[in-house]
Amino acid sequence: MSSAAGADHVRLSYDYLDMGDLDGYASLLHPDMQLKRHDAPPGHGREDTVRLLNAIPALRGRHHIHKVVACKDTVVVVGRYTPPPEAESGTPSEFADVVTLSDEGLLLCSRRFYYFDPPSL
Repeated sequence: MSSAAGADHVRLSYDYLDMGDLDGYASLLHPDMQLKRHDAPPGHGREDTVRLLNAIPALRGRHHIHKVVACKDTVVVVGRYTPPPEAESGTPSEFADVVTLSDEGLLLCSRRFYYFDPPSL
């Protein structure tokens, strides 16, 4: 699969998440998917990842994508994440996701990194 097609799959995954279409999102995940974030327990496998998204409302927010960079089996997405209104806490945050794709173009691993403003000096 080309880098451009892989980047399209990753973009589509955010569309599915933002619409709340977890079945659509799951269709893009490899059976051995790994979800790694500092704000949630790790997800191992397609079903476990979808279960986490159902169980933790703060994971189902809105993604505002600023940039997508793809090279071979890796796609990096930079954007701003806004938690849904029903989340108990959370404010919009800048993020970078590093997504590894399988040979078939399915999402195999997604790692989210948040970046924070440095303290004032």
